[in-house]
Amino acid sequence: MKDVAIVGVGSSDFRRLYADKSQPNDVYQLAAEAFRDALDDCGATQQDIDGLLCINIKYGQFGETAGVTGPGFVHDLEGTGRMAGVALQEACALVRSGMADMVACVYATNGRTAGTKYGGGDADPAGAYDAMYGMTSTGAYVSMMYQRYRAMYGAPDDALAPLAINNRANGARNPIAVFQKEIDRDEYLSSRYIAEPLRKLDYCIINDGAVVFIVTSADRARDMRKKPVLVAGTAGRAELSRSYISPDFYFETSAAVADRLYRETGIGPDQIDCMQVYDNFLPTILFTLEGFGHAPRGGSWEWIRDGWIELGGKRPMNTSGGHTSESYMQGFAFHVEAVRQLRGEAGDRQVENCRTVQYMCVSPIVTSHIFVAD
Repeated sequence: MKDVAIVGVGSSDFRRLYADKSQPNDVYQLAAEAFRDALDDCGATQQDIDGLLCINIKYGQFGETAGVTGPGFVHDLEGTGRMAGVALQEACALVRSGMADMVACVYATNGRTAGTKYGGGDADPAGAYDAMYGMTSTGAYVSMMYQRYRAMYGAPDDALAPLAINNRANGARNPIAVFQKEIDRDEYLSSRYIAEPLRKLDYCIINDGAVVFIVTSADRARDMRKKPVLVAGTAGRAELSRSYISPDFYFETSAAVADRLYRETGIGPDQIDCMQVYDNFLPTILFTLEGFGHAPRGGSWEWIRDGWIELGGKRPMNTSGGHTSESYMQGFAFHVEAVRQLRGEAGDRQVENCRTVQYMCVSPIVTSHIFVAD
């Protein structure tokens, strides 16, 4: 493939925004600022953007705010984490088809300062049966899946600790991460339960911020300000149901996506220098590593204990701090981190000789991309 590239990225200073919740942030202002930074990153202007994908915000108000008033293609996508991979796939399709030459993918949220609640709301008629037993959030469903996983594969109480510790260690190297204090196993185990067996440190952050990435053809990208990051391949597949539950932890769906992606790119797990793994809740990482062939089925909780995922390990993961330390931008900030790693712009968290990065999202819509340096 390699005919499409990400050329510009922009993101909020998540730490600064988290420090002040005295009043709600304007979600469109956050988006416009990240968009400005992404344009500056690649040397483009508002007039260059002829494709606009807005996630969790409305394209009309964003377009007026940011000065993008005449794009040839526009689309709003729902504000869920699975849309991060879908948005990049749609942008690639637009560029390849000729429907757009340069596409901006714009995500923003003010969930923390606006007091948005995740879970506990009104259930649909069928979901009311689940709500009777406290199943009112995605975290509750993931907790049930992880309970099943532990029973099947013997994962101990501290199985997720290396993931929480790794995210915090990487967050400590990231100047814009919300949480920059490292933790140890004892601190992890003392974290209170939210939906047992999941602890508070297993949950993503709720914070404000925005992320933008700009996609264009590889040929045009090479004439812009910075080194382009090529999309070597992308694949996806849905496993749809009313609830956020998969009896096999989305394994078969993930394996199908992985097979297609690895065949398309000619790149397999052993050739990946850095992983960006969607981690709304930390068990999702275990499911992902197994479904995509990075770790043995049922054994990812042991695999992560050997230092593979740490900076300096064989396959560093979530180098910005992930959703439990940097920010919860629902997968979009992982795309920015992939670009910064491949450009060599990640500072203290830079993976040495990084040439390939894989993004993976395991959810009711499983997606994955492999990015490579040009």
